[in-house]
Amino acid sequence: MSTTTSKATKAADAPSAEHRSAPKAAPGTTKRLFAYIFAYTWRVTAIIVCILLSAAAQAGSALFLQTLIDTYILPLVGVDNPDWMPLIEALILMGCLYAVGTLSTWLYNWLLVGVEQGTLKQIRDEMFAHQQLLPIRYFDTHEHGDVMSRYTNDTDTLRQAISQSFPQMFSSAVSALAALAAMLWLSIPFTVFTLLFTVVLIVVVRVLVTRSGRYFMYQQQSIGDVNGFVEEAVNGQKVIKIFNHEHASAATFAEKNEKLFEASTQANIYGNITMPVVGNMGYLLYVLLAIVGGIAGIAGWGNIGLSGAGAMTLGTLISLLTLSRSFINPIGQVSMQFNMVMMALAGASRIFALMDEPVEQDDGTVTLVNVTIDDNGELRESQEATQHWAWKRQADDDGTHSMQAAGQLSPRAAEVAQKARESSVTSADGRLTLLRGDVRFTDVTFGYNPSKAVLHDITWFAKAGQKVALVGATGAGKTTVTNLINRFYDIQQGQILYDGIDVSHIRKPDLRHSLGIVLQDVNLFTGTVMDNIRYGRLNATDAECVEAAKLTNADGFIRMLPDGYQTVLQGDGSGLSQGQRQLISIARAAVADPPAMILDEATSSIDTRTESVVQQGMDALMNNRTVFVIAHRLSTVRNADVIMVLDHGAIIERGTHDELIAQRGQYYQLYTGALELE
Repeated sequence: MSTTTSKATKAADAPSAEHRSAPKAAPGTTKRLFAYIFAYTWRVTAIIVCILLSAAAQAGSALFLQTLIDTYILPLVGVDNPDWMPLIEALILMGCLYAVGTLSTWLYNWLLVGVEQGTLKQIRDEMFAHQQLLPIRYFDTHEHGDVMSRYTNDTDTLRQAISQSFPQMFSSAVSALAALAAMLWLSIPFTVFTLLFTVVLIVVVRVLVTRSGRYFMYQQQSIGDVNGFVEEAVNGQKVIKIFNHEHASAATFAEKNEKLFEASTQANIYGNITMPVVGNMGYLLYVLLAIVGGIAGIAGWGNIGLSGAGAMTLGTLISLLTLSRSFINPIGQVSMQFNMVMMALAGASRIFALMDEPVEQDDGTVTLVNVTIDDNGELRESQEATQHWAWKRQADDDGTHSMQAAGQLSPRAAEVAQKARESSVTSADGRLTLLRGDVRFTDVTFGYNPSKAVLHDITWFAKAGQKVALVGATGAGKTTVTNLINRFYDIQQGQILYDGIDVSHIRKPDLRHSLGIVLQDVNLFTGTVMDNIRYGRLNATDAECVEAAKLTNADGFIRMLPDGYQTVLQGDGSGLSQGQRQLISIARAAVADPPAMILDEATSSIDTRTESVVQQGMDALMNNRTVFVIAHRLSTVRNADVIMVLDHGAIIERGTHDELIAQRGQYYQLYTGALELE
């Protein structure tokens, strides 16, 4: 028995230990949230007026009971021919008071819907718009399920708070104050007694609400953790089944769900007992007032209120008893809603935390523009779509850094940078540089964690129109190189030149517009096949999308789909094979028609036979473009102009396929199977 008791005690104490680390609402969260709500000024003003009218009608009707009983009912008792008209008129007046209160309550609830939904829409719009500006680093370091939880669970807690908790708390506070004022009007001594009793009640409620509030905030954190794990498990369901990890995943989920269960249970235990405690203490006050008031009336004790002094009448006692309930009940309602408010503020704090995340910085001034080339080779900017692109510098920006003078570039790297600038085609005023696809790394050092470098002092170049292959073991830094070209991450040291221009000077949207990317992990979106191909260039025509599909040999299988190019894909194209999904992504890159391409394991998910078909389209796609190919399958890089072998963030070999085979180095060993790409 002692063991069971010990376990139960430990289970009850576990959340108590963990909730100490639960997130609290950040300072200023309430003010920030109300700024969104009060943007609907006239609606909120009307809601406040309606709440005041409703509370006044409730207090007035309770106060009117004294007059109704003492003035209109008791004088009729024992009268042979009573005059009922004054009583009827009084009842009609009371009915009007109730009608005003009912109408006001309906109106403010109706107006509240617009405020609630409008506020949530504005917050969701701003949250999603801000999310689009966040750097890739944020999504690499945050669980996707936890991010989704901010759009679902956290916004739902806000909905409940805006539609129920905030107006209910305000209405209850106004009702309590109105009841208190009415009680003071009737009897000051009885009101003082009620207030002393209320102090005891508030102390009890504060203890309960404080504990439940902490658990509610921990509950929100646990919900995000559970959602993150579920999202991860759903996406990785095939891997889970392949490795027979079902029971282990279920056990991990059960552990996370147990934490959520403990936090939610404790939060709701304290939250649910609050109202019964308040209600029973309210009944206790009701009984005490009835006893004391009855004794005062029978004994003929005097009574004093703001309305004047006199005896304790039956009407006064009934009004006081009614008002005591009208005063205590709102306190219980406030305490109940306070739990929801605490949970909503915790959710709002998580939402605002996402909205406060630093956006991706872009200090670039060099833009990408269409140009024409005249007979003299001069570049001229064009507003029309042309077949040529150029980088456009600002008048005071040469697009380079004076890094050699600062000692950041070695003489050899500086020479590489100078040659890149000299080989570029520029306009007469030097502000336009033809986009050719010449990419050069000079003394580049980078680490996702600055204290742990992934690339070490890399210097290499890819001339315009070259096909450059990056090979090496997993973790060697191949994908990192392409992440740096796109400026998904910024380097810690060195310089990356694109057509002789430092990429840090190029606006990120323009830089990425010049690069077509086919990733190993394919992302298709809900919509037709045509829509997914057009994602590469939104203004592409249907004919251009079909031409891109033909170029990459995707047209054949697309036409065999139930509705051809109009077949709707759902669930990331789960109805297609991995190879078919990859073909669509390659066609998407083809329709973008960029000057440079990055193929990150683009054919890794395609079988050898399909690869030979795709490769023909890929070869056509790569004509007259600078192409970076990351590949584990070395047969796909044999025809590359340059092959670079990376190992632990450093380039250890560089050359053509034949040159590297002749060197009999690591590439030779990888190609012949003496070493494996891990």
